[in-house]
Amino acid sequence: MKLNPLSQNGPLVSVLALGAMTFGAETSAEEAGRMLDLFADRGGTLIDTADVYGNGVSEKIIGDWGHARGGLDDLIIATKGRFLPPAGSRGASRRSLTRSLEASLRRLRVDAIDLYYVHGWDRHTDVAETLTTLGDLVRAGKIHNIAWSNVTGWQLERILGTARQFGLPAPVAVQPQYNLLDRGLELEVLPCCLENNVSLVPWSPLGGGWLTGKYSPDTLPTGKTRLGEDPGRGMEAWELRNNARTKAVLETLTSIAERLNRPPAHVALAWLTARPGVASVLVGARTCEQLADNLAAADLVLDQADQDALTKVSSTGLPPYPYGFQEFWSEMDVWKRLGT
Repeated sequence: MKLNPLSQNGPLVSVLALGAMTFGAETSAEEAGRMLDLFADRGGTLIDTADVYGNGVSEKIIGDWGHARGGLDDLIIATKGRFLPPAGSRGASRRSLTRSLEASLRRLRVDAIDLYYVHGWDRHTDVAETLTTLGDLVRAGKIHNIAWSNVTGWQLERILGTARQFGLPAPVAVQPQYNLLDRGLELEVLPCCLENNVSLVPWSPLGGGWLTGKYSPDTLPTGKTRLGEDPGRGMEAWELRNNARTKAVLETLTSIAERLNRPPAHVALAWLTARPGVASVLVGARTCEQLADNLAAADLVLDQADQDALTKVSSTGLPPYPYGFQEFWSEMDVWKRLGT
């Protein structure tokens, strides 16, 4: 599987990463172990989890699997802290992150985390405190690289600016939602990443299942699928995406997939892995069968015409001001590169 670097200083990671959010919740430890074996056998290197996934069970499953195979040194392990603070702690504070990290290290059975994410912005904690804490943990050898998840453009710039000001470690990656149905990060987050050489590791690359072709704009989902079991699933809710734009994207996606004789999910993943700034894409699954199907997308490279067709049909355009105004007057504009 193709490997890409995270930023200039981060590790090499596989273009498809294994998202372990289902481990211990929707996926049993036994099935998760088989999925981890399959992922490693297919050349995958980046395994992504979080302390909040299964209330720590996801990390423990990965740790036990790694221990049984003789270690995790050949893989890049990413986990997160922030949303499952120890009792009496708060978010991304020194007390919270220090104790959360120690618990993650125990569950994962490792001495250091390769890629440690702050799992979101904490408005109650000065980002300088968070970065200083992470810097201390890096110097102590407990974290190799830091990253952030679910931030806005101004928040990311605050993080990067504070790191520069005080000589602290800067994030090598950002983990946002990004797919053909949700390209909102292209307004601010992605340009900030490109300007500062911060890599993207998107979650929800298949739009909560919409881009697999298993949902129809005309029929409410049912059965044992994410939206079948929970049609109102937060920002991935069926009603939020059941619109004319989604229908147009699915029509183009299906047309290209049929011509290439590939599943729609493969085409959607290939579009995303080719986007500027994207280093690795999280693929999550409940079963080995689902994971194997997603991993089979790793070899698909779309030609420019298909890439452009998907970019065009999924574009929401730029708000007239200030984005459209700036694009009109700019000769070299990042939004033109992104096809927003």
